[in-house]
Amino acid sequence: MGESNNDGKPFDPFEAWRGIRNESLDAWSKVMIQAVNSEEYAKTSGAMLDAYLTASIPFNEMLKKAMTQALQQANMPTRSDFISLAERMTQVEMRIDDIDAKLDHAAMRHAEPPEKKKSKDKEKNKEGE
Repeated sequence: MGESNNDGKPFDPFEAWRGIRNESLDAWSKVMIQAVNSEEYAKTSGAMLDAYLTASIPFNEMLKKAMTQALQQANMPTRSDFISLAERMTQVEMRIDDIDAKLDHAAMRHAEPPEKKKSKDKEKNKEGE
């Protein structure tokens, strides 16, 4: 049958290459970790990112305009339409909450026995004087 080594495992001609590959990957990994964690790398990558973002501003504006026109032609809402709608909904929710609080307050006053109402009214009148 096949050849085997002393451990009883079959002979693998690529075992040495795997070992070399693993050692090489470990060495490169250590070197790259040191390089990436350096101050120089941070400054360089920051400068490259800044240059990219600055260069991409006109493209992004052109893309936004094109997308807005395409959505308007298709009678579909744009991002600004959704933002406007969300702001309106928030205002409506706040008004509903205010109305709910007023109704709760009115219901509590209406549910109180007449004696408590009169005593509260008297207290308010005393505080007002």
